[in-house]
Amino acid sequence: MEYKDYYKVLGLERGATQDEVKRAYRKLARKYHPDVNKEAGAEAAFKEVGEAYEVLGDAEKRAAYDQLGQNWKSGQEFRPPPGWDAGFEFSGATAEGAGAEFSDFFDALFGRMRRREGGARGRAEFHARGEDHHAKILIDLRDAFSGATRTISLRAPEIDESGELALRHRTLDVQIPKGVVEGQHLRLKGQGAPGTGRLPAGDLYLEVQFKPDPLYRVVGRDLYLDLPVAPWEAALGASVRIPTPTGPIMLKVPAGSAQGGKLRLKGRGIPAAEPGDLYAVLKIVLPPADSEKARELYQKMASDLAFDPRPQFGA
Repeated sequence: MEYKDYYKVLGLERGATQDEVKRAYRKLARKYHPDVNKEAGAEAAFKEVGEAYEVLGDAEKRAAYDQLGQNWKSGQEFRPPPGWDAGFEFSGATAEGAGAEFSDFFDALFGRMRRREGGARGRAEFHARGEDHHAKILIDLRDAFSGATRTISLRAPEIDESGELALRHRTLDVQIPKGVVEGQHLRLKGQGAPGTGRLPAGDLYLEVQFKPDPLYRVVGRDLYLDLPVAPWEAALGASVRIPTPTGPIMLKVPAGSAQGGKLRLKGRGIPAAEPGDLYAVLKIVLPPADSEKARELYQKMASDLAFDPRPQFGA
C-alpha cells in the first residue's frame, strides 16, 4: 500500500489553515470535475482531491493524519504503525467500512470512522444532547487479568481563532474492568461534548486495544506463548517452568513432542464466566556446535542414530 501525501494532492504546506484547505479543494474540484473536464485522468484526479479534502478538511482526521509525521513520501510503501491513533478523541459515531469509496490507504487509517455528512451535524436545536465522542486506548495485557485504574491522556483536535489546527489535551482516570478484551468499548458517561439548553453532555466511548506483549499473542480470550524446549526435552519428555500472566507454573512436555505442538492450559487465558485458554507452542531449540565436546556429541548422534530428516524426498 502506497503512502498518500494529501497536502501535496491539494498543493498545500502542512501549516495551511482550514480556510486555505477549503479554497484549494474548491479550486481543484472545479478543475477536475467530470462534468467540466473530459480529459483522461480527470475523474481519478477529482476522486483523489475529494479524498484529500475528506481528511484535511476535517479537523479530527487531519490531526490524526498529521500524527503520522513526515517519515513517508508519496508512493512509498506504508503500513500504519500499531496503535498509531491511540489517544485521539473523535466526535460522532463509528461504522465499519465507512471509507469504502476511497483508497486502501484511507481505509487503513479511517475506515472505522464515520464520514461527515455536509452541514447536518452543525444544526442543533436549542435543547440538544451533547455529541458522543470516541477514542482508542492502549492498555497492558495484565490489566485484563486483575483490573486497574489508569490515567489516560486524550487529544481533541479543534480550530483556533486564526483558523489553524490545534490539539486540546485532557487526562482522565479510567477504571479498566477485569476480563476486558480487545475491541470492547468502555463508556464514560457525560465525558463527550457538552449539551445545549437543559440536555446533558454526550458520552465518551473508549475502544480497548492491548499493547504488544513480549511474551503472549492474544486471540479473543485465548493467549499463545512460544515455549522454547531442548531436543531431549521434546523427545524424552520433561517438566518445564513457564510464565503465565498470574504467575509461573510447571508444565509437563509429553515425550515425543514435535515442533509447533500446542499444549493447552485450560482456563489460563483472559478471565470471564468462560475464561480463555493459554496455549504453549513448542519451539525446539538446537544447542550450538560451538565447542569440541558439542561437535563430538553431534557426530556421535549422526553415526549412532538411524535418522532421516527428509524421508519424503525418497532414497
